[in-house]
Amino acid sequence: MSTFHSLHLHVTFSTKYRKKWIHRSWEKRLHDYLGGTLNGLNLACQGIGGVEDHVHMLVGFKPSRTISDMMRELKKASSAWVHSEIGMKDFAWQEGYAVFSVSVTERSKVKGYIARQREHHRRRTFQEELIEMLDRAGVQYDPKYLT
Repeated sequence: MSTFHSLHLHVTFSTKYRKKWIHRSWEKRLHDYLGGTLNGLNLACQGIGGVEDHVHMLVGFKPSRTISDMMRELKKASSAWVHSEIGMKDFAWQEGYAVFSVSVTERSKVKGYIARQREHHRRRTFQEELIEMLDRAGVQYDPKYLT
């Protein structure tokens, strides 16, 4: 018998110190690079969005992978890309990330949410958004790690 799976993850992570480093002029190129990196890891990029200080992704995941390996590779590769292609040598991602499982029935809703990040963040910060996401998912956290 083959292995069958339907694993979808909503992942979000921010720039170091939540600095507004991701400029609109190259934001799409970064998102494209992240998507290409996911594809290179044999994972399905189903949506990427974000604003100046963070990124959201919807990822079709495989049980042969680990989330920590995926995140390490994404952050490492994309930081190197920003350093070389954009010339921003100080650019870095914040340690850690938030990841949530997404059911098939909620996938299109999450994809739309990710696509509307710029509109969404006219009203609230990434920290406010993250707290709401953590609370909604029942994730316990220490507030000192949210800055």
